Amino acid sequence: MNLSYWCVLAAGVMPVVTVAIAKWGKRDFDNSEPRRWLEKQEGVRRRADAAHRNHFEAFPFFAAGVLVAQQLNAPQDTINMLAGVFIIARIVYTVLYLTNHATLRSLSWTVGYLCVIALFLIAAFHGA
Repeated sequence: MNLSYWCVLAAGVMPVVTVAIAKWGKRDFDNSEPRRWLEKQEGVRRRADAAHRNHFEAFPFFAAGVLVAQQLNAPQDTINMLAGVFIIARIVYTVLYLTNHATLRSLSWTVGYLCVIALFLIAAFHGA
C-alpha cells in the first residue's frame, strides 16, 4: 500500500484522537449524550472537540483528492508528497488548536487545504 493510502487512514483516525483528548480524564463525561457534554467544556477540551469536528470536515475532501489523483494516474511521488504534507499540516493544526494559537492554526489549515486542491489539480493536468 502506498504512502498516500496510509495518509488517508491517518486522517480517518485523527478525529478519534482529538475527541479522546477532549474526554480524557474527565470523570463527569456523559456517554449517553456525549455531544451535549462536549459543548459544555471549556479551554483545551473545547478546542480538542473543535479540532475533532474539523478533522471530520476535512477528511472527505482529502480522501476524495487522493482517490481521484490515484484513479487518474497522477504521479505517485507527487500524490504521496501532498498527502504527507497534508497529514503533517493537520498534526500541526491540532497542536496549534490545542495550544490556542489561532493565527498559526489557520495558516496550517490553509496549507492542508491547498494540498487537497493540489491533489485535484495534478489529477486534472497530469492524469490519464
